[in-house]
Amino acid sequence: MNRRLNVSAVTKVGNALLNASAIPGRYGSILILILVFVVLISVVGSQFGLGELFTWDTSIPLFGTKLSMTSIGELQWHLFALLVMLSGAYALKEDRHIRVDVMSDRFSIRTRLWIDVLGDLFFLLPFFALLAWYSFLFTQNAYNFGEQSNAGGLIDRYLVKAVLPIGSVLMLIAGVGRILRNLGLLFGRNNEDTASKELGQ
Repeated sequence: MNRRLNVSAVTKVGNALLNASAIPGRYGSILILILVFVVLISVVGSQFGLGELFTWDTSIPLFGTKLSMTSIGELQWHLFALLVMLSGAYALKEDRHIRVDVMSDRFSIRTRLWIDVLGDLFFLLPFFALLAWYSFLFTQNAYNFGEQSNAGGLIDRYLVKAVLPIGSVLMLIAGVGRILRNLGLLFGRNNEDTASKELGQ
């Protein structure tokens, strides 16, 4: 009885971690609308040969004291990076990441769970742990040196680069959550139908 409760608790903790890490990605679709709007401004501004769109007195993070076509152009790239890094954990939770379906569809649920556990443990977690660490140093350097655009676009580049360690930590949380959930399904008294329901398959 205690073992069953422990396994159930492991599954619940895993699901809680997966759900928490997926929250930013769940609202990532809003970034797509913003990105489309920014691209539209960039295209229209380029057609009319616009340079500086607005200026103001007080410096605000990322933009400084002006909004120019250069900063709009740079913003497109950074919004896309933000979308990718914040949505990765959501894709992992919803099982929407890339996998070789031709092979995985032939395996049983238990085999797929073991493949996911071992893959997450030996590939996903080490990769994103390294990425989180080195991207943190990357962001810290940008902050220490006051890095900004050489073309007169966006300032405070550390805000943009901070997306890398944040996204990596979200993927680590999602990876740990998925490992715990899958181990709970593997060692719990769940038949394949129950595991399929839990995984949404």
